[in-house]
Amino acid sequence: MSKKILVPIDISEMELTQQVIPHVEAYARQDDATIHFLAVIPDYTYFASYGLGYTSIAPDAREREVAAMKTLSEIVAQFSLPGDRVKKHVLSGTPKDHILQLAEDIDADVIILASHRPSMSTYLLGSNSAAVVRHAECSVLVVR
Repeated sequence: MSKKILVPIDISEMELTQQVIPHVEAYARQDDATIHFLAVIPDYTYFASYGLGYTSIAPDAREREVAAMKTLSEIVAQFSLPGDRVKKHVLSGTPKDHILQLAEDIDADVIILASHRPSMSTYLLGSNSAAVVRHAECSVLVVR
């Protein structure tokens, strides 16, 4: 049974979102589930870890979160889901950490997320999907 579904969305990768839509809709119909959509926007420390020094010109955290929530809402509207069973979350920080923490906080039954095919950068830097699969306490469906 999947009464609580967590769906992390990369708001900058519409192609990945398109891949998960049928899976999320099918799971949601199956058990009349509540679907929690999550967008995680990287914070300044994420960019600094890659040596990117333009953090001083980036918008402040609140502006980024408001813009991300607007985009997330537009993306969620593409799903055929009852509005009363949809929850939206926007957080700043490391995606894998927030995905795992929110899954725990809401007691998710399943996490449904899209993933790129592995590339050299994924092997060298690691992958959010791989970390979620490795550390999640619930089932994880990775869609490719």
